[in-house]
Amino acid sequence: MEESLVTEVRRRVPGDVTPLLPLAPWTSVRVGGAAELSVRPRTAEGLVALLHLARQEGLPVTVIGGGANTLVGDGGIPGFTVRLPADLFPESVEPLEGGGKRLTFCAGAAIVKLVNGMKAHGLVGAEFLAGIPGTLGGAVTMNAGTKMGECLSAVEAVEVATSDGLAWLPRADIPYRYRHTELPKGAVVTRVRFALRPGDRAESQARMDADLGYRKRTQPLSQPNFGSVFTNPSGHHAGALIERVGLKGHTLGRAQISTLHANWIVNLGGATARDVTGLIALMQERVAGETGVQMTPEVKRVGRFD
Repeated sequence: MEESLVTEVRRRVPGDVTPLLPLAPWTSVRVGGAAELSVRPRTAEGLVALLHLARQEGLPVTVIGGGANTLVGDGGIPGFTVRLPADLFPESVEPLEGGGKRLTFCAGAAIVKLVNGMKAHGLVGAEFLAGIPGTLGGAVTMNAGTKMGECLSAVEAVEVATSDGLAWLPRADIPYRYRHTELPKGAVVTRVRFALRPGDRAESQARMDADLGYRKRTQPLSQPNFGSVFTNPSGHHAGALIERVGLKGHTLGRAQISTLHANWIVNLGGATARDVTGLIALMQERVAGETGVQMTPEVKRVGRFD
């Protein structure tokens, strides 16, 4: 990227502006190249200014949240890569009728912030997000969840930034489905508002503990990974299909289909995005060929791949 453009970004956007920032450390699977220009804006106005400049220059904008469901290509990410700070906006708590509360967080805040907020205010309704890594903005973007529920079910509204400014979108205006949310093109989630109800905190904690215990026993949480590789096809479990075709534990380079859960890929140390995408392609090909089931990746791919 031309130095003059980097200088212009620094002039318009208060925050950290870093050319060629390695992104592998910022993703949970620890693979991938560098950001052509990484920008961590300190103000919402700076973020809007960056999006406006990107539109003027015809440059792509990629948002990296907690990197928990993200696979960065070995060739890095062109254009601007945005990483929102957790404190871009302050948290807020407002009362709702019936004893519930409206909790608002910055999109860059970790998901655990919501879980802790539930506990602090005696609320229930988002237990399924407990233990999921990443940020609340990422949880909204992919409609994260578990078999217990999905993120958008607890959301009241989402604030997004575009090159024209900031705007709140009520949940009713946001199409979403299993592991996917339809946001306006080019929009960056900046804040998330949850509406939660009062309930039995002991029961809520027990449900979270049971779910977390199950996940620790059945998923390779101690190894670098990006969570589930594929969404579950209708009527099937992706992991069972992959295990059925004999790929559980299969390795390519330094990436491995987990020996604990076949719908997870782990980095054994030194894996590349090419290793990971090679395994994904193999899983899709083998499952389709032997069972006729088409597998749809859940992980978000960003950047340049070979």
